[in-house]
Amino acid sequence: MTEREYNECVNLYADNVYRFILKNLRHEEDARDVVQGAFEKMWVSRKTVDNERCKSFLFTVAYHQMIDHIRKNKRISLREEFNENARGTVDPKLDTKRILNEALSKLSDLQRSLVMLKDYEGYSYEEIGKITELNESQVKVYLHRARLQLREYIVRVENVI
Repeated sequence: MTEREYNECVNLYADNVYRFILKNLRHEEDARDVVQGAFEKMWVSRKTVDNERCKSFLFTVAYHQMIDHIRKNKRISLREEFNENARGTVDPKLDTKRILNEALSKLSDLQRSLVMLKDYEGYSYEEIGKITELNESQVKVYLHRARLQLREYIVRVENVI
């Protein structure tokens, strides 16, 4: 991979990788650190990275960096939560987004990552397997279970959209 190809890869996939990591970590600064580390590893390995596979390489490295980060930083995350009803009327779109985010937060880290890779980023089962180091049938089973959990949470009477 040349310097130009590296820059093109950064321009094409930086936002996707950042969104994927941010959705899983739910902390902007940590997500930026993980993404920056992934780009740094890709830069160091650029001579061995095939330009055609830079997206897959980048997501794989970012995913593993994220898992390492989670393991290292088993810490309590403090965040301010605002009651949406306190502001008056609730926009149905915001309520739907809130419920979906709550449902995603109920999943394990692996399940959330699989859902994000498949449903948000559009990766195939085979590609997800390579990124997460699972075989294709494990990806399908874990993803199926994650979707069942999401559906179960979303269709609860108190969460019906």
